[in-house]
Amino acid sequence: MTSTPDRQRPPLRPAAEQPVLTLRFTASPRGARLARRLASHQVDAWGWGYGTPVHDAVELVVAELAANAVTHGRVPGRDAELRLSREGEGRVRVEVSDTRGERRPRTGPVGGETDGEADGGRGLLLVAALSVDWGVCERAGGAPGKTVWAVIAPTMGAGPDLAAVGGGRPPGAEGSASAT
Repeated sequence: MTSTPDRQRPPLRPAAEQPVLTLRFTASPRGARLARRLASHQVDAWGWGYGTPVHDAVELVVAELAANAVTHGRVPGRDAELRLSREGEGRVRVEVSDTRGERRPRTGPVGGETDGEADGGRGLLLVAALSVDWGVCERAGGAPGKTVWAVIAPTMGAGPDLAAVGGGRPPGAEGSASAT
């Protein structure tokens, strides 16, 4: 048996020192949850603690874009990808890529087009409200599919006052809130 020389691996850098987090995740609800949780951990490591406006905005945007990727962009046997990066002026860029390039979300005005009684169709409104900019582009490197991206800034991280809408409870849940 021949031995190979030991290769020196570069030391792992702590999450706080990494300017970019890239994660491939399975195109499943479990994969989307993993993407959200790791994004949450990374943003906390960058200094925006749990419960801060920027942290919560990034977590919500990642949750929505990852859920959309596994719901609408899923191709059997293909993964989705999350890329989270710190940018200048304290901004965080969120990118979620999937392999369904022909199914692109509409980036124009979407207000009023969703049936008020529908169960879905409001997620990208949330992304637009929590980000300073967002859009859709081709995947980098000629890979098949699309990338949906959003930029979160410290001034926009607070987003709309979601607690003020219905007291933070779902419609029809009036009365006292029960502890969960």
